[in-house]
Parts: sequence; C-alpha cells; structure tokens
Amino acid sequence: MILRTGVDIIEIARLENLQPALKTRFLERVFTPVELAESGGVSSSLAGRFAVKEAVAKALGCGIGPIRWRDIEVKQGLNGEPLLYLHGAADDMARQQGLSIWSISISHNTTQAIALAVAMGMVTDQPSEESPRV
Repeated sequence: MILRTGVDIIEIARLENLQPALKTRFLERVFTPVELAESGGVSSSLAGRFAVKEAVAKALGCGIGPIRWRDIEVKQGLNGEPLLYLHGAADDMARQQGLSIWSISISHNTTQAIALAVAMGMVTDQPSEESPRV
C-alpha cells in the first residue's frame, strides 16, 4: 500500500488583486468551465480550488509543469463536498504511480485558503533490496 499527501495554502488576495486584463485569462487557464461556474466568481472558492490543484500536484510528486492546471478539476458534490477529477497527464501520472483513491479537503478564512490532498494505492513493483523503504 502507498500513501501520498500534499498541502497548499494561498492568500485569497492574490486572486482578488489580479489586474482585470490578466484576471480573465488567468482564470480560464487555471480553472475549467465547471469550476468557474460552480465558484460563482467568489475569490475564496477559487482560492480553495487553486490550493487543491497545488496539493494534488505535490501528492503526485511533480508540481505544476509536467501536468496542466486544468488536468486537476474540483467539482462540487451533492452535499457541497469537493470532489476531485483527474484528466490528461495528471490522470496518467496517478495511474502510473498506482494512486487510485483520493480524498481532498478545503478550508478558508477571510484571508487564506488551504487544501489537503491524500492519495492511496497499491505499489505496482516490488522494491529491490537497495530501494529505500518509506
């Protein structure tokens, strides 16, 4: 069994203070149409989703770069809970690492949003004698 975690915190003002000319392009590059619609443009909601994307990338061990922002999508469940959907390179990377079970959590106050991502799965290769056991 393997377990991976990632956490991220962001200042909500970073999103609120974007120049209007840059903000629309930034939001469309980072968030899917569903994420934008469900957030209703509320900065704290967008910041929480942004933090999830960073936390998931950390759990995958790669950061943003090998995967795109929109490869990680956070939708709202029936009870308002955040649900994680992986697409493209993020989905491929998770499968390659054997990560099949994910849990995410988001919280925020008036100034900051924080997110935690936890991934579990089965090790696909047997470690060699020389491999570290973590």
